Amino acid sequence: MDSITIWTYSLIAATVVILIVAALLIAIVLTARKIDDHAKDIWQAGKLIAGNTVSIWMLKDTNVVAGDILKTAQSIAGVAGEINGKLTHLRNALTKGA
Repeated sequence: MDSITIWTYSLIAATVVILIVAALLIAIVLTARKIDDHAKDIWQAGKLIAGNTVSIWMLKDTNVVAGDILKTAQSIAGVAGEINGKLTHLRNALTKGA
């Protein structure tokens, strides 16, 4: 084998290796871009989920306030019942005397 043939085979082998490496690098770059796009989509979905579920955490406070309102309403109902009873007693007392 002469030196020109060896050089030719060497150049062909180097070209093939370079083409394979270039193809692999392109595949890696494309895959990295796809991963980045998917990560952006996941990030957006996470932000939307967080925005839509923030009110769930606020329900605890709402339940506490609703309980306070219920206690106040029950107290008002009790006082109103007492007033009604006193007014009924007063009406009965006034109508007996008339």
